[in-house]
Amino acid sequence: MKKIVVFVLILSLIILVVIQVSGQSLKNDDMTSELNKIEHYLVHSDSINKEVSKVAVAWHLDHSLKVINGISDSLQNSDPTAYKRKFNIARFFSFTFGFIPRGRAQSPKYVLPPDTIKTEDIVAQLSLARDKLVALDSLDDKSNFNHPVFNQLNKQQAKKFIKIHTRHHLKIVRDILKE
Repeated sequence: MKKIVVFVLILSLIILVVIQVSGQSLKNDDMTSELNKIEHYLVHSDSINKEVSKVAVAWHLDHSLKVINGISDSLQNSDPTAYKRKFNIARFFSFTFGFIPRGRAQSPKYVLPPDTIKTEDIVAQLSLARDKLVALDSLDDKSNFNHPVFNQLNKQQAKKFIKIHTRHHLKIVRDILKE
């Protein structure tokens, strides 16, 4: 019995530390670093590593920016009075650990890149994303976005999802480039 209590206490402490560490790395809402990395990886747009991903670096960059811009538009056009706080287990784990498992979800069609991805289109989306992320600060806290897995997200949750999602794709890019 004593061993079980000690085990539970140690496990609880480890979970609290993980939550604290993952929370710290996501607390800063500023996406400047992630957007700068997207810009940095543009020179590797055509790089591909089929062992890591079926698609090239450009796909991941374009998709990430489509998600940022799409969620920003949804938040901007949402009705804050329609927001209803509701628990979602998948969101809880993903947000707690700042992690999205690879290959689990299918992206909605409106955030899928075109068959031919042009660098100038990515650059234009990047500029738009920078502006849209700044504009989010002026929105009502209950501005919301409906995610296909995590359900309704308020402004703060949507910003956190944008960061987690962007980091997820930047990690795939790093793995493609073997950095």
